[in-house]
Amino acid sequence: MQDNPTLTPEQIDRIRSFAQLRPVQHGEVLYEPSQPDVPLFIVLAGTVSTSRTGEDDKILAIREKGQFTGEMSIISGKRSLFKARVTGEGTVLQLSRDKVLSLMAKDTELGDIFMEAFVARRSLMIQLGEGNVVLFGTKSSAPTLALREFLTRNAHPFTYVDINTDSFATELMDKLEVRKSEIPVVYCNNRYVLRNPSIVELASCLDLNIDTNSDKSVRDVLVIGAGPAGLASAVYAASEGLKTLVIEKSAPGGQAGSSSKIENYLGFPTGLSGQELANRSIAQAQKFGAQLMVAQSVVHIDSSRRPYKVILESGLKFNACTIVIATGAQYARLPVEDAEAFAGRGIYYNATHMEAQLCDSEEVVVVGGGNSAGQAAVFLAQTSAKVHLLIRSRKLSESMSQYLIGRIEAHPRIEIHYLTQVVGLIGSSHLEVVEWRDDSLEVNVTRPIRHIFVMAGAAPRTDWLEDSFVLDKKGFIVTGPDLTDRGDWQWPLQRAPHFLETSVPGIFAVGDARAGSVKRVASAVGEGAMAVHLVHRYLTECAKQSIAEPINRRVEKPTELERHRAPTQ
Repeated sequence: MQDNPTLTPEQIDRIRSFAQLRPVQHGEVLYEPSQPDVPLFIVLAGTVSTSRTGEDDKILAIREKGQFTGEMSIISGKRSLFKARVTGEGTVLQLSRDKVLSLMAKDTELGDIFMEAFVARRSLMIQLGEGNVVLFGTKSSAPTLALREFLTRNAHPFTYVDINTDSFATELMDKLEVRKSEIPVVYCNNRYVLRNPSIVELASCLDLNIDTNSDKSVRDVLVIGAGPAGLASAVYAASEGLKTLVIEKSAPGGQAGSSSKIENYLGFPTGLSGQELANRSIAQAQKFGAQLMVAQSVVHIDSSRRPYKVILESGLKFNACTIVIATGAQYARLPVEDAEAFAGRGIYYNATHMEAQLCDSEEVVVVGGGNSAGQAAVFLAQTSAKVHLLIRSRKLSESMSQYLIGRIEAHPRIEIHYLTQVVGLIGSSHLEVVEWRDDSLEVNVTRPIRHIFVMAGAAPRTDWLEDSFVLDKKGFIVTGPDLTDRGDWQWPLQRAPHFLETSVPGIFAVGDARAGSVKRVASAVGEGAMAVHLVHRYLTECAKQSIAEPINRRVEKPTELERHRAPTQ
């Protein structure tokens, strides 16, 4: 993708009706870092430079005649990461963010040019580590890894400084007056020093959710969770003109975001990482006008009346006509003593390039027999001395794709241990020794291994849902026809539940959180798209007739009012 295309005169003429003609002087600042809703500037005459802030004001790019400023911040509406300054007197066309989105929706050719440039520029910034964040930490620090993962999965460029290996770290820390005991330390927006911040504090400093806080209108669709299923719902809902908000507890990508490479996703014969899939999906959703909040947890859905009210842990409240629950599932934690103590310090639930750097040329353990574990084993074998793949079953074929089985069995640095599970962990500040039980040989094996990647089992993230939602024995959300088999619940409408509809009308469940779903990325995306079709049907129903307040209660505990209430329509 081109990061600095030049528009033709004919293309510029098509833009003029959307833009404001503006003369500019040498040295004039068009926008500053941390400025929200940054305009796009097309250079007609003169030059404009883009630079980072700091002591050197390093120039990162020069835009000349026919070229334009901006990157993904224009699409998302988030604060600018850089400064744009006029370096040669001339004239520009200025487009507000709303005008840019409108132009992209109406002119496919220009939309593609802008979008490709914005995505390419953001990717380049991430590769170069150029942004408004400097993160000081160490490889052995679990909080450091958590912050790195959060920034990476949010596609936010940052500079990482390892205080143990980077020669310039001490000088920078002295300038910021921070100590090693305070790491991880984040220097944010070239103004704020955050000592061992939480994810929520970092998100707040970066104003990642600035667009949503001021808008209290009723959403057509509120999506809870930004994995493949939730992002698919956001893309299709926003593209069809529905006012859409996505709320994500940590960072986009879901369980798929932890995968280094997905090779069986339709349309990508060479594969793509879960992070790439998430970044592209976010860009699509935001291009169509969807809003995204991160590092925000939903703790309650008030379904007693419409519009529904979604309440966040932070106290924020949002009203929505429909809700799509796409909270996904999380890998099961190792059922071993001290496992949580080593989280991020030897035990990982992601297998991306970031985690691979932590165990370069070392032996590692991968726990799990599914596709995620197989992908992790093949990926880690590229840089690790050896990969021990531990599975509880007798063979791989029970839960893994054949193409992965072939690679694993043929790889000289992958050793498969059947009927095996981790039983012991030893270490002080970091994992040092792993003990596993080989049931086929009836022996315990102890190895000096410092890194375990856990990709086994999946528990749904539904523990926050109230009794108004029907769950199965494992905590997955029951939907559609499966609800009719439940004798302990009363469906409040005359029609049957839609296929993905939960026990609360107008609230849908998709992806890994839904009981009976196929645990594949493509299936999750399909359900996310299908949910929007069902949302339209529900909204049409609401417009045609007055649906009673959907209050759901257990049949065995009816209230006095329910005993005398007429059937709802």
